[in-house]
Amino acid sequence: MPTAMLSEHHARVAQNNPMVPPVSNSILEARDLALWRGERLLFQKLSFSLGASEALLLSGPNGSGKTSLLRLIAGLIRPTSGVVFWCGAPTNKHERFHNDLNYIGHLDAVKPLLTVAENVEFWSTLRGGDAVQEALNHFCLREIANLPARFLSAGQRRRVGLARLLAAPGKLWLLDEPAVGLDEDSVSALFDAIRKHRAVGGLVVAASHGDLPLENAQKLVLPEIHS
Repeated sequence: MPTAMLSEHHARVAQNNPMVPPVSNSILEARDLALWRGERLLFQKLSFSLGASEALLLSGPNGSGKTSLLRLIAGLIRPTSGVVFWCGAPTNKHERFHNDLNYIGHLDAVKPLLTVAENVEFWSTLRGGDAVQEALNHFCLREIANLPARFLSAGQRRRVGLARLLAAPGKLWLLDEPAVGLDEDSVSALFDAIRKHRAVGGLVVAASHGDLPLENAQKLVLPEIHS
């Protein structure tokens, strides 16, 4: 299971100064993260690093902080302490981090007044992609491409949301319970997309309360912490 590891000296220096840059083979690194939400400590002293083509599976019970950790990595919330690095720079100071990021949360960000195809085209145009038809085909959306999104089932909405991964390029995929609401064929399509993304150097961090078939993935279990 490949993991970008800090050298003993680098780790000792980094512990004293969290702004020390990551080691060279690390693309995404979280260092000594802690997060309080209100009166509740979700996690502390949390660190990991990922290089090209690597994946991390976050697991743990509901309420253990999986979604909060994904949102923190995405820059949507700030850690109480610690730093997340992208390509050697803190994510909040990296010019391209958000262009390199694809975050699929619980909400699919599907615009109900647009058709399926228009939703996918919107994301593609926003991020400079050119794979709208590939995305529609991959997630079996061509037959409903002209249907307004407000008429979609929950599973169809989820597939439209996931189509963004192919239509809007991003090196880092953050996926929150990505298989929820999907049938067997759609789950297969999702993990086929993940395999292809990793094959060209992409990184994946996925959260699930159960197991996900992420090949050769690092695993991080978040225990439930009570205040």
